[in-house]
Amino acid sequence: MNKKYYNKTFLNIAVAVAIAIFFAADRILKAVALAIEGKEAISIIPGLFSFNFTKNYYISFSLPLSGPFLNIAIGLIITGLIAYIIFLLRNKKSEKMEIVLFFAILLGALSNFIDRLSFGFVVDYLELKGFSVFNLADAMITVPSLVLILKNYRQISKKS
Repeated sequence: MNKKYYNKTFLNIAVAVAIAIFFAADRILKAVALAIEGKEAISIIPGLFSFNFTKNYYISFSLPLSGPFLNIAIGLIITGLIAYIIFLLRNKKSEKMEIVLFFAILLGALSNFIDRLSFGFVVDYLELKGFSVFNLADAMITVPSLVLILKNYRQISKKS
């Protein structure tokens, strides 16, 4: 085996571990947020960014969708993500970056789904003034999704 193979393997493992750390950090921060429920927000950047417990009964960006149907839909999406990641792992032509991005989305969705099943809402705790209250799991879903969209848009643009 060559050095390039080991470097890629190490990088893939390091990225997967980093994503798992983000998942664990999100779960820990959600527990902290639940513990400070009803208390004053903790300022991180005064007037701009704070740590503040918020119950989010809806989906991303507080779009008004909730209830048992949403839980079933999210469960099916998570199952589909798992199946797709397994497919990508078995397909030798799959790009490692694509697998990593879908893995991040899966763990973010899983963290928020655990909240929905446990509490009936998602625990949000990062409040950005003038934007929204969100959590690390939301970032683990949104950022890789945007990267995948941009990556696919570029591929489509090159073929046109």
